Amino acid sequence: MNVETNCWPRKLCCGTWSAVLLLTFVSMGNVAAHAQDPVNTTKADAAVVGDADAPAVTTPAAATLEERDRLAWKMLADAMADAKHPQTRIQALAALELLRNSTSEKMIADAMADADLDVRTAAVLAAGQSKNRNLTTGVRNLLDDKEPQVAFTAAMTLWKMGDRSGEDILMSVVDGERSAGPTMMKGARHKISKDLHDPVMLARVGAMQGAAMMLGPFGYGITAYEYVRQNGGDLSRASAIEQISQEKTAPIHNELMAALKDRDQTVRAASAKAMAGYHDNATSMAVYALLADPKQPVRLTAAAAYLRTTGTPGPEPQTTNAVTPKRKGKRLTTPDSTKMPAIPK
Repeated sequence: MNVETNCWPRKLCCGTWSAVLLLTFVSMGNVAAHAQDPVNTTKADAAVVGDADAPAVTTPAAATLEERDRLAWKMLADAMADAKHPQTRIQALAALELLRNSTSEKMIADAMADADLDVRTAAVLAAGQSKNRNLTTGVRNLLDDKEPQVAFTAAMTLWKMGDRSGEDILMSVVDGERSAGPTMMKGARHKISKDLHDPVMLARVGAMQGAAMMLGPFGYGITAYEYVRQNGGDLSRASAIEQISQEKTAPIHNELMAALKDRDQTVRAASAKAMAGYHDNATSMAVYALLADPKQPVRLTAAAAYLRTTGTPGPEPQTTNAVTPKRKGKRLTTPDSTKMPAIPK
């Protein structure tokens, strides 16, 4: 059986579970209240998330490469400096995860000290997605964050990066109500919040993790989901784009180029993100044009993707070691383990 060919249904299945978690989170919105006045925060953000609360910038085609790069960085920096709208900063962090250099590193690191817990959570997720090892110290510091959502996300992110610093937190979550102490686990290196033993809180955190994977360029949390839902965004198309973009073929590239002009902003944003791996001038200029898109998540994603197309480093490609399945009797082989027959002499 071709393992490589048949792994895609499992990836799509993961997207389905993300959707289930996300819907769970939405249904619990009134139960697990946001610690920072959710009503006022959500209303304030909902008015701007995804929409242009300022005139879209002009993107003159005659601009030099340096001018275009400067514009893209300025757009990301301005979004990160928007103190009034946490969701704008969260969207910028979702875009910054595409980049891995000193400038993006500083923006993500600074966001780890943000007053908003969702921004800190988004910064941890961005650090993990960027695969920037220089950010692991900042993520470790958040293992002691006062908000369990942030601490748990930090522990999960570090674990996925091969760093076991938050193992005691994850063990405490697994231990659940069996834990002898409400705030400290025996031998724990970090403070363990009693909220991490609360089923409602754990469901909320799990749903937020799923939402972050599913919403992508639109950020993180309930506000991002509500925006996509209210604007009729098609997340299934965005998920399909993420899958097919893993193959670099001419037909897929043409499909993604066409999708940059789609009426659905989720499709435009997903396509811009998918273009980050291309470095030809036609692709670069097509993504650059989206810096003038009327929707903020599209603009911010396009800004980061454009910088990638012009040479800014991105996350290191993930390498996986093929595993040969074993069973009793006849050996089951995979394409990697299949050997060419010996040539007769």
